[in-house]
Amino acid sequence: MRYGFVITAGGPREVAGLAREVEESGWDGAFYWDGMAIGAFDTYDPWVVMAAMAMRTEGVRIGAMLTPPARRRPWKLAREAATLDHLSGGRLVMPVGLGAVDDGGFSKVGEPVDRKTRAQKLDESLEILTGLWSGEPFSYEGRHYRLEEMTFLPRPVQRPRIPIWVVGAWPSEKSMGRALRYDGVLAARVGGTLEEPGVTPETIREIKSYVEKSGKEGAFDIVREGETPGEDPAAAASMVRPYAEAGATWWIEAPWTPPNSPEDLSRRIKQGPPRAD
Repeated sequence: MRYGFVITAGGPREVAGLAREVEESGWDGAFYWDGMAIGAFDTYDPWVVMAAMAMRTEGVRIGAMLTPPARRRPWKLAREAATLDHLSGGRLVMPVGLGAVDDGGFSKVGEPVDRKTRAQKLDESLEILTGLWSGEPFSYEGRHYRLEEMTFLPRPVQRPRIPIWVVGAWPSEKSMGRALRYDGVLAARVGGTLEEPGVTPETIREIKSYVEKSGKEGAFDIVREGETPGEDPAAAASMVRPYAEAGATWWIEAPWTPPNSPEDLSRRIKQGPPRAD
């Protein structure tokens, strides 16, 4: 299992410094978050912030938890992601999903907020991303997006593409089928929420079995988010171990709620990953 940390607070320079601490403290991934206008929170553009993170780190994975392509132009997202992949030396991963409609970037600017439309735009966006990243002539005709033939160069550093992790709500076959077309699943459960995701080790075990039965070839990540008590390494490891044994390949430490000031985050980062081995 690998371990990531979501840096949920701080200005761009602070976040870049915390990403450096993530790397120095033995974590495998330094993640940020993608938002436009959520309540009264200080919000910064994730692509600019992740560029700063890339410049302060050398080996950790970098990504934003998570990007909703439905409110971004997919060709612009393709260019931003490929550029960051080059800047980071091939360390970008793209967690994606439908997005939270309480973000003003959806609800206050006229973007469609119904689930069906967001899902359609997610599917089309992912097809466009992978098509443009191929570096070959690519055109597209969908319900929401249309591209005349174009060629995007340079290709991303990573082959065959930048890894894409997709939210998969177990046991929805449609949701899981979308994740299986790509490189990993951000484990969720139908009816779950950010506060109560409802993802248990048994959920992970069922997802792993589903992936294996699907005939999916190559590496495929199963990602679990949560919080552990860094001041008690044994307790933290005992929380994570059942997920590792069930088949999760990443644990993402995600301190979304207070206390999560930059100082709090630094303290938890330095306590290290909740290693289950």
